[in-house]
Amino acid sequence: MNPVSNTRRAVAALSAEASSSRLQAAMLLGTHPDPNVVTVLVQRCAVEPDFFVRDMLTWALTRLPEAVTLPKLLAELTSAQPQARSQALHSLSKINNRSVYPSIVGTLLRDPDDEVARTAWRAAVVLVPEGEQRALAAELVTQLGRGDRDVRLSLSRALVGLGAAALPALAAGVSSPEPRTREHAHATLLLLRDPEADYDELIEEARRLVARKVGPMGAEEEPPC
Repeated sequence: MNPVSNTRRAVAALSAEASSSRLQAAMLLGTHPDPNVVTVLVQRCAVEPDFFVRDMLTWALTRLPEAVTLPKLLAELTSAQPQARSQALHSLSKINNRSVYPSIVGTLLRDPDDEVARTAWRAAVVLVPEGEQRALAAELVTQLGRGDRDVRLSLSRALVGLGAAALPALAAGVSSPEPRTREHAHATLLLLRDPEADYDELIEEARRLVARKVGPMGAEEEPPC
């Protein structure tokens, strides 16, 4: 069959009712990459409801030349649609071109949509240039205490991904006047020491540390005179 015809049929199938058909279409477009379909792939990422299909769309995008994909994905970072922003971030992290890092740090790390922010945290840790890890950690700790348990775990994992570079910023978090921020900072420090630990147990330990007013060096703070 004509490759052009195959591509057209695959593009049309991206809107099929069955997720299996959309998955196969995305797989075909990645197996036979065509720069002419980059816009269609990016646009579909913004509205595709199925996680596995979205992941296949991202894979298809990684198969295309970066000169074609990067401008389209960077433009999505300012979209009014949260899913468009989060999927563009995810795709950029998979392409792994660190030149896009300046477009990720800043407002996207503080995006009002939790899923966008979580994806931005993960992408930033993947793409941060050498020597900028401490600055990124300082930006990430401004989000300590945000959201539910899963959001806080995502931020903790991002900070843990920065390793020792995150320690000064987390020490500042432990000294925060906000109990929720202190608790999250303690839990993250505990996770940094033992990345395989149960996070819920670490949260309980962090609450005890906050109640005892343990400082960033692990010692209990002196009561005010």
